[in-house]
Amino acid sequence: MNLATLRLRGVWLLILPFFWFAAPRPGLLAAGGALAVIGLAVRAWAASRIHKNQVLTTSGPYAYTRNPLYLGSFFLGLGATVAGGQPTFIVLFVIFFAAVYPRTMAREAAHLESLFGDRFRTYAHRVPLFFPRLAPYMDPEVVRSAPRAVEPRRYLHNREYEALLGTLAAFALLAAKMTWF
Repeated sequence: MNLATLRLRGVWLLILPFFWFAAPRPGLLAAGGALAVIGLAVRAWAASRIHKNQVLTTSGPYAYTRNPLYLGSFFLGLGATVAGGQPTFIVLFVIFFAAVYPRTMAREAAHLESLFGDRFRTYAHRVPLFFPRLAPYMDPEVVRSAPRAVEPRRYLHNREYEALLGTLAAFALLAAKMTWF
């Protein structure tokens, strides 16, 4: 089983018991919702800039972390588990993320290095894998040639709206459980 399949199946193994045992409350839904909005914003910013496997994206959120999509996913997952009101699932989510995503990021880094060589190695040396740096990395190639604007069509092309729809569905289910169960 490859890592992507493991990642997706692992999430589903956690989602079903998560909703069964969830005990959402208004304050937790609000706090979790705030974390999820941060995650959605980071993911949207990243997805609206990236040209996967075509261009080494080093600007926007990629100037702070090499993996803003995964950083956004971390905030989304953390927000959902906080909203669910069961500390056990927060811990399980963090363990799952720490077990699966570093290997995923390492595999993707090797792929990008094979595509972009020295330019990627320079970028990887200056920009952290996951935890963002405080000041943005200034890639000389981007400063000279690449567009800096956010591209909404990239957001759609990269199907990032699926993260938004999934998050809305998850929080709607938690709100329904809080209201009716």
